[in-house]
Amino acid sequence: MVRWLLVFGLLAGVSGAGAGAGVAVADPVATGPGIAVAGDLPEPDGAQFLPGASNVVPVSGKPASDIKTADSRAADSFAAAAAGTYVCPGFSTVDDVNPLSSVLQDYYTWGGFKPYKVGNGSGNINWKLNPYNNPSWYMWFHSLRWLGQGIIAAGQGNTTALAHMTAIVHDWVLDNPYSWKANVGAWESTMHRTNVIICLRQAVLAGLGVSTLPAKYAWIDTALLNHARFLVYNWSGAWNHGTDESIALFGVGCTLNRSDYKTLAQNRLASAITTAIDAQGSTNEQSTGYALFNYALWGRAADVLRACGADPGTTITTRRALLAKWLALATNSMGNLHQIGDSEVVRTTPVAGTPLEYAGTRGAAGTPLAQRVGIYSAGYVFGRSGWGQTSSFAAESTYSIRFGPARQFHGHSDHMSVTYTARGRDIVIDSGHSGYKNDVWRAWLKSPSAHSSMTTPMSADRLPATKLTRYALKSNSDFYEFSDVPGAGINRVRAVLVLKNPDLLVTLDRGSAKTAQQFQTLWHLPSDQVAKVVSRTTAVAMRPGDTTRTVLFQVPFRQALPRGAILLKQGQTRPIQGWHYPKITIRRSAPTLKFARSGYSASILSFVAPVRATGGVTYRTRWSGTTYVVDLTVAGVRTSIGITAGGSLVRLA
Repeated sequence: MVRWLLVFGLLAGVSGAGAGAGVAVADPVATGPGIAVAGDLPEPDGAQFLPGASNVVPVSGKPASDIKTADSRAADSFAAAAAGTYVCPGFSTVDDVNPLSSVLQDYYTWGGFKPYKVGNGSGNINWKLNPYNNPSWYMWFHSLRWLGQGIIAAGQGNTTALAHMTAIVHDWVLDNPYSWKANVGAWESTMHRTNVIICLRQAVLAGLGVSTLPAKYAWIDTALLNHARFLVYNWSGAWNHGTDESIALFGVGCTLNRSDYKTLAQNRLASAITTAIDAQGSTNEQSTGYALFNYALWGRAADVLRACGADPGTTITTRRALLAKWLALATNSMGNLHQIGDSEVVRTTPVAGTPLEYAGTRGAAGTPLAQRVGIYSAGYVFGRSGWGQTSSFAAESTYSIRFGPARQFHGHSDHMSVTYTARGRDIVIDSGHSGYKNDVWRAWLKSPSAHSSMTTPMSADRLPATKLTRYALKSNSDFYEFSDVPGAGINRVRAVLVLKNPDLLVTLDRGSAKTAQQFQTLWHLPSDQVAKVVSRTTAVAMRPGDTTRTVLFQVPFRQALPRGAILLKQGQTRPIQGWHYPKITIRRSAPTLKFARSGYSASILSFVAPVRATGGVTYRTRWSGTTYVVDLTVAGVRTSIGITAGGSLVRLA
C-alpha cells in the first residue's frame, strides 16, 4: 500500500504543489501493493445532525469565481503526480480501534465503548443496532469507516478481507435502499460512506490486480451513483458537512468520469467557501475545534480538485491563510485551542510555513505573529501577554472572550464568557462538549450556566447577539466592554481588563431588570484544582502539590455584599453545575464559583489572580475624583486599577 500523508490538506512529499498550497512534511511511504490512502484529518468525534431539525446552512457570502475546470497549461506537479485521480480519503481514525481480526468477526467499536458484535460473523449486519443509545456511535457505524483496516488489507491482496469487506458493504446497500433520509444516522454519514465505497472500489481493483471493475462487483458503481444522487439532492450547505459532501460528490465524478457531478461539486465549493470562512478568517460554526477541522478540510478540498482536473483558484488558499492566523491567535499558552462551543480540548497542530507552526510547537519552530490580540466580528477576542519571546511560551497569559451574533450551529450560549491561562496552566475554563446526545448534559453545556459570565438563571435564555461596545489595548493591559439583553427586560454589561505583570483578570458585571432576578457571575475552574471559600469575598483554588494557586475575590462596588455572595458548586446534578468535559467521553467534577446577587440590579466586581503557591493578594480601595481605585499587591507586584465614571476599567499603575 502507498499511504500518502495528507496533513491538513497539504500533500506531503510533492514539491511545488501550487503556490501557497503548503509545505511538504514527509515523503509517501511505500509498504507494498495496495491503495493510496490520505492521512486522517483532525475531525471532531461526534455526530452533528439533530433529528427533525434543519441541517442546512445557507450560503450568505459572495461565491468565489475562481474554482473551475483547470486549464491544461496550469497543471502543476501535484496534478502531474495524480492527474485524474481521487485518493482514498482515509477513515478519520475510526478504523484505528477496529483491527482486521475484529472486523472479520463483525465487531465494531467507537468512542471508548466496548466492542460490539454487530453481525453474524459472515458480513450480515444488523444496521438498526445502537446498543449504547449514542447518536455518534450509530452515525459512525453507518459511515462504514470502521472497515478501514479491512479495506486496506483487501487492497493488498488479502482475499479473506476482500470477501468480507465487500459482503458488509453490499449488505448495507441491500438493507438501506435509496433513499435512506428517514434514518438520520445513515443520512448524516452519507458522504463518509461514499468515500468508503470509493476506497473499497479501489481496493477491489488493486487486490485483484485489474484495471476494470469485474461484473461481480458492478453493484459498487450502482451504490456510488445512488450515493451521488443523494448528495445532489441533499446538500447541507456552507459548513463542514456541506464541504465534505461536495468533496465526496466530486470524488464520485472523478471515479466514474461524471463531469456533471464534478461541476456541481465545484460550484458548491465556490458558493460555500466565503461563508464557511469569512473575510477575517473566522468560520461560521462558533467552535474552535470545528475551526481547526475546517482549515484541514478546505485544504483537502483544494488538493482533491487539483488532483482531478479542476483549478481550486486562490480564494480557498487566501481564506485558509486567514484562518491559520485566527487559529494561532486562538491557541493558549499550553498549546491548545481555547475550548469554545462544541469543542473538546484540542491541541493546535503545527503547519509548517504558517502561523500555526509557531503556535503549535509552542515557540519551538516557526515565526510568531506580530500581533498579540485578535478581535473578530464573528464574535471572538483572543489575546495574550506575548508569544514567549522574553519568557517561555507557557509562562505567557492568554485569554478568550465571546460576543457577536446569536448562537448557531456548533455554538453555545457563551457570550461574554472568558477562558484564561497563566503560569503554564488553565485558570478559568469552559465546561466543554459532551457530544450530540440530546440529554440534560448537552442542554446544560450549551446553556449560559456552563460558562464564565454573568448569568440570570431565573429568565429564559434569549440567545442574544452581543455587542463589543469599546476596547483599548495597551502594552501591559487590555480593556473590553460588551453589552446585550440576555433575557426579557434584562440588560447586561461586562467590562473586562486583563493585566500583564502581574497576571490579573478583572471583570465588572452590571445588570438591571424590570423584574427581580438572580444575577450570578460564574467562574468555572479546572477539574484538577480543589477550591475553598475562605470569606464572603474570597475563594482560593489549587491542585495539591502545584506551584500555582488562584485567588478569586470580589470587591464591593456600588452594592453591598449580601449573605451568600460567594458560593461553591462542584459535581452537582440537580441542577447540574460544576463539571468539565475535556472530551465527549470524559466528564470530570470541577469547582465552579458563583458571585451572587438578587433583586433588580447587580454590580459585581471580580478579580482572578493566578499566583505562586505561597503568593498572596492584598488590596485597598479609594476614590480619586470620580474614579474608584483598587490598589493591589499581587504576589509582591503592586498595581492599581480604576473604574471610571463611565464604567471603563483602566490600569493606573
